[in-house]
Amino acid sequence: MHSPAFPLRPVAVALSFWALGSAASAQNQAAATLETVTVEASADASAEGLSKPFAGGQVARGGRVGLLGTQDIMDTPFQLTSYTNALIQDQQAKSVADVLLNDPAVRSARGFGNFQEIYMLRGLPMYSDDVSYNGLYGLLPRQYVASEFFERVEVLHGASAFLNGAAPGGSNLGGAISLVPKRAGSEALNRVTLGVQSGGQGSAAVDLSRRFGPDQSTGVRLNAVRRDGDTAVDGENRRLTALGLGLDWRSRNVRLSADVGYQNDKLKGARPSVTPGADFIPRVPDNKVNYAQPWTYSNAEDVFASARAEWDLNDRITAWAAAGVRRGKEGNSLASTTVINRAGDANTGRFDNQREDDVSTSELGLRARFATGAVQHQVVASASWFRHEERNAWDMLWAGPTVPTNIYHPWASGRPATDFGSGNLANPLRAQEDRTQSVALADTLSFYDERVRLTLGLRHQTIEQNSFSNATGVKTGGYKESATTPVAGLVFKATDQLALYGNYVEGLVKGDTAPNDDGNGNLVANGGQVFSPYRSKQKEIGLKWDNQTVGATLAFYTMDRPVSYLQARGADLVYGSFGKQRYRGLEVSVFGEPVKGLRVLGGMSFTQAKLHETQGGVDQGNTAIGVPRRQLTLGGEWDVPGVHGLALNARVIHTSSQFANTANTLKVSGWTRTDLGVRYLMDIGNDRLLTLRARVDNVFDKQYWASVGGYPGANYLVQSAPRTFALSASVDF
Repeated sequence: MHSPAFPLRPVAVALSFWALGSAASAQNQAAATLETVTVEASADASAEGLSKPFAGGQVARGGRVGLLGTQDIMDTPFQLTSYTNALIQDQQAKSVADVLLNDPAVRSARGFGNFQEIYMLRGLPMYSDDVSYNGLYGLLPRQYVASEFFERVEVLHGASAFLNGAAPGGSNLGGAISLVPKRAGSEALNRVTLGVQSGGQGSAAVDLSRRFGPDQSTGVRLNAVRRDGDTAVDGENRRLTALGLGLDWRSRNVRLSADVGYQNDKLKGARPSVTPGADFIPRVPDNKVNYAQPWTYSNAEDVFASARAEWDLNDRITAWAAAGVRRGKEGNSLASTTVINRAGDANTGRFDNQREDDVSTSELGLRARFATGAVQHQVVASASWFRHEERNAWDMLWAGPTVPTNIYHPWASGRPATDFGSGNLANPLRAQEDRTQSVALADTLSFYDERVRLTLGLRHQTIEQNSFSNATGVKTGGYKESATTPVAGLVFKATDQLALYGNYVEGLVKGDTAPNDDGNGNLVANGGQVFSPYRSKQKEIGLKWDNQTVGATLAFYTMDRPVSYLQARGADLVYGSFGKQRYRGLEVSVFGEPVKGLRVLGGMSFTQAKLHETQGGVDQGNTAIGVPRRQLTLGGEWDVPGVHGLALNARVIHTSSQFANTANTLKVSGWTRTDLGVRYLMDIGNDRLLTLRARVDNVFDKQYWASVGGYPGANYLVQSAPRTFALSASVDF
């Protein structure tokens, strides 16, 4: 896929703002009549700004709860965690998946036959398509998002159709992830970071910000990063270029913010997923071994932009508006691997595709605060619109001979010719168009000095989905259906430190689209068929504790959802909604700084995901594919006494065994991984700070299958990354 030159115009504009900001800042310091202003800049243009960090600074005191806005964790009847940029930097996280390793209820997986990040929340997949950016869906690159774009990663556990609306990509029944973009703070920032990791991949990043104007009303923040080189896996190469520009402006009663982003991500020879044999799970190869064919690649290029405005009509009513667009292009030549015997012999095919995405989205809303007697009300009303057009074309190796290899001792083969496809790779035609729109209304009632908070609401949503032949452009099917999803949430603050909560909320996603093949070259009889939307129902109760230095949460939940998968019907392979799964779970989390200089973050989750209704009772009561029963994450960071600026950190991640088929006859072993890191901050003079960071992920080089599936009904395996060393140096000046 053609890769244009690095976009210099946004950089030039941002640097111009930065220079103006420096000059304006100097003028402000010289003007004795002006007062110092502390600016609480916020990505969502809210008056409150970002939620404050919790003790220890690794998570925040709260975050965005959909259309209800930013709330403290003790005030919301949902499980919410907001990971801060300080944590992201100190762990040298490169993507959303790296950050979410800290969440015991989340694990990462991959897309179907590709390298898209998928996040398993409470055992349910959430596609990266459905990660929201500053409250809007569909704006981020759908395969991978560089960490330099975001200030925080906010994770809402559980269904959220009312709070966030139906996710356009067809997931988020188990939770919602929102990325908060960066904003300029009160202090000017000039930061340059250089890094290197195992395999020789180097990186360089720049983070600049300024505020200017007589009252620092205008802010500009520019982030740029380049990563290039081999990874710790033999022969795997990644090149990433990303640029993010954030702007904000505020007056006494109006606040504006805007973001522009560009990302170009290129993978070459990336290690693919592995489909196990029909009656065995293959032994895990050495972590550095790469069974990819050298001619495989995956390229993705995205440009996106968003804007938000908030206007205080008076001291009780606030209006807001937001809009965003994205243009994305992807090109791939992929070859998944299917193991055929215990010796590791395997077959690979070839699947090429070109895809283009056009996304536009917007929302409007009002928030009002008033009282009726002794009851306080916070009423919110909103309307939203979303449109996504996908164009694609694909070719594959179907009838011809597959490419042989071995996952333990792989060898390179020539690129085989394709013999089946649809559409024109040089000019992809429209294949699918999705439209959603919704209106929502909620009221949060507060009683007894706000010790009791009751939230009630409804969202009416319409989902329209149309499919087209990507060979002719002719419409082949579609639907337009509506649904109303309620929410009810209750918080009771028993003491200033302890809160009890409960909620009932539903999930709603668009219907699945039947795949064209099963990933192994077998065609699906109803490939391309679009299914109607489906919903899930969740009930949850829990406790939250906060003593200002340590926080902890406990949650119990249950949820039912319909499930779709591939099924053999005679000689045909058919995709459809054939059953129901029931999810029940317990989650415990802990965070904070119990002792000065010692920070903790982690928890555990227990999930029971059962096939509750199956066709003909087959596999009834079995565990769903790819859902571990236990997950644990425990991390700690310690400031070394007597050595100012030195901190050590460690993290242990455990995932129990997972089934790789619905009959539960194939099981992937559990795994435990240990990560270690060190950070040293020093003053190098002339108001310059140097931060050195070193990290080793998977210290003991454990070999394991990290995930099973991700795409509904699929059981492909993704291998663990090898022991990886990462070094970085940041200078603030």
